[in-house]
Amino acid sequence: MLPELKPFLLYCTLINYVVLLVWFAAFTLAHGFVYRLHSRWFALSVEQFDAIHYGGMAVYKIGVLLFNLVPLLALCMLS
Repeated sequence: MLPELKPFLLYCTLINYVVLLVWFAAFTLAHGFVYRLHSRWFALSVEQFDAIHYGGMAVYKIGVLLFNLVPLLALCMLS
């Protein structure tokens, strides 16, 4: 069962990092559009909007590291 988890965790890690990179690219390249879209629903300043997105990206990255990459590295060290 453990050898089957290694490819799964590897693909999960890669997919999650692609999601993180797309989020970062959309945030940096289309900042104005994304801000206007969200400001229709929420009364946010640009600083609050930026802080929420940077915080969200940080939490997401920590989650990927904690739940995907660390177990993958542990399995690689066991084998």
